Amino acid sequence: MGKHLTWMLAVATATVGVASVASAGVAPTVVRVGNMVVKIEGGLTPTALPKSKLAPVTLHVNGELGTADGSQPPALKEVIFDSDKNAIINAKGLPACRARQLIAQDSAHAEKACPEAIVGRGSGTVRVAFPEQAPFKAVGPLLIFNGGVSGGVTTVLIHVYVNVPAPTAVVTTLKITKEHKGRFGLHTVASIPLIAGGSGSITNFAFTLHRDFTYKGKQQSFLEARCSGGHFAALATFDFRDGSSLTGEFIRPCKARG
Repeated sequence: MGKHLTWMLAVATATVGVASVASAGVAPTVVRVGNMVVKIEGGLTPTALPKSKLAPVTLHVNGELGTADGSQPPALKEVIFDSDKNAIINAKGLPACRARQLIAQDSAHAEKACPEAIVGRGSGTVRVAFPEQAPFKAVGPLLIFNGGVSGGVTTVLIHVYVNVPAPTAVVTTLKITKEHKGRFGLHTVASIPLIAGGSGSITNFAFTLHRDFTYKGKQQSFLEARCSGGHFAALATFDFRDGSSLTGEFIRPCKARG
């Protein structure tokens, strides 16, 4: 895993960015590059979307990241997403949370600190491999918070509370900006903190992203999409702390209505 690896997919898969998954109920996609194995499944609901008008959607994602030989996968450092221009994040007017309100908090206290900023829920799994010890896994609840909009940047905070081995709050910050690169409309950078002093790696995640709210008397949705070109596309790069990197293009068909 000491080199840059690239794969391209012309069929179903998903990213954690915004909405490169287009329909639920499909078989998961499994990708193997070298010793790395990635399995992702999920979908947007509803599965049929307007051709020109944005509509509220819900994103469901399940992902696994591991190795073919069962060894400890490298720890993630950063994930970069360029997401389809036909999907947007709409956070204006939605209550926001700050990272300092979530750090060192268990899930119950994190939720209590920013209840109106929650936009998603799920679970996360971390695999820890300390030197000269058998690896172990820790599973904890996952909460997703709106972090606010400032200077054209939307911040999203992901809080996972796991025992690694001491109870630990892992807070990941996503910075989302608009871009104009052909089919891409959103650029997302997710900064992954050190877990267990660098001995922990994220191996599984599952979440649902959805939030309806009212702003200036109008009903709004945190995640909106349309199907103008018959598919969604995204480009994702996973940078690991061992210097390796995975880049993948994801394409998924959608159905236009109305």
